[in-house]
Amino acid sequence: MRALMKSFCIALFTIFILVACQSADDGGQQNSNSGETITINHELGETDVPLNPEKIIVFDFGMLDTLDYLDIPVVGIPKLNVPSYLDKYTGDNYENIGSLKEPDFEKIANIDPDLIIISGRQSELYDELQKLGPVVYLELDYTRYMESFQENVKVIGEIFSEEETIEQVLADIDEQIAELHTQVEALDKNSLIIMANDDKISAYGESSRFGVIHDVFGIPTVDTGIEASTHGMNVSFEYVVEQNPDLLYVIDRSAAMGEEAAAKNIVENELMKSTKAMQNDDIYYLNPDVWYLSGGGIISVQEMIQEIIDSLQ
Repeated sequence: MRALMKSFCIALFTIFILVACQSADDGGQQNSNSGETITINHELGETDVPLNPEKIIVFDFGMLDTLDYLDIPVVGIPKLNVPSYLDKYTGDNYENIGSLKEPDFEKIANIDPDLIIISGRQSELYDELQKLGPVVYLELDYTRYMESFQENVKVIGEIFSEEETIEQVLADIDEQIAELHTQVEALDKNSLIIMANDDKISAYGESSRFGVIHDVFGIPTVDTGIEASTHGMNVSFEYVVEQNPDLLYVIDRSAAMGEEAAAKNIVENELMKSTKAMQNDDIYYLNPDVWYLSGGGIISVQEMIQEIIDSLQ
């Protein structure tokens, strides 16, 4: 009996040691980079960020789709008007951290994030958010769209040790754009970009929010005098008829904001029937999720390029 008890105790001790060692190994893997940081210089300052952070909060949908592309999990996002291709992040597995302009500071404090990614709408809250965790500001500069996009995703690559993946995807995007340029040169057509919002329209030209179509993708604008502003230049359908573009690109803001898509009914009116774009069936309704709600992320930029390629075929 004594021998049996001795054998039982030895076996129990051995199991305890094995379990303890396994737990130590698992903990080491989960926190393999604990203590390591990387310094990120951005437009609002300099931030020390843990290498491969785990508790990530994202306020920018373009950066969210970049993290999604890289299979990097996040903890929380603002859940209002999330692009449909990212709707999994509206689920219960993710915290709602407020809105784009009004973060839920208490919720963020409870999360105790390792990284907070913000963009333009949160820039004025930078100092306050810094009190809750490391904040990196990654804003998309429309006047230098691709350079800005590349800089932003490279920062993500540095933080998450994904530099090689980022370099490869940027090379692939360059190839897509080169293919697009070939098609643009062969067609020799001009274009106009408008955003439809209820019954009003506004035009966007070079160096504007949607100016990547002209500045990077190479499709000439029909009007070089369009003023670059966040909400576009207010125009009428008489203006569109007067400019008479070969290609008309339309972003439906109402659809982006969760309302019924109405741009087609607004744009394809009697007055527009005289335009080349309508006569030749060259009016293209761009995906508002990637053009209006996000943009500047790996998934959205690839989708934007593909949409324009498709419009030229």
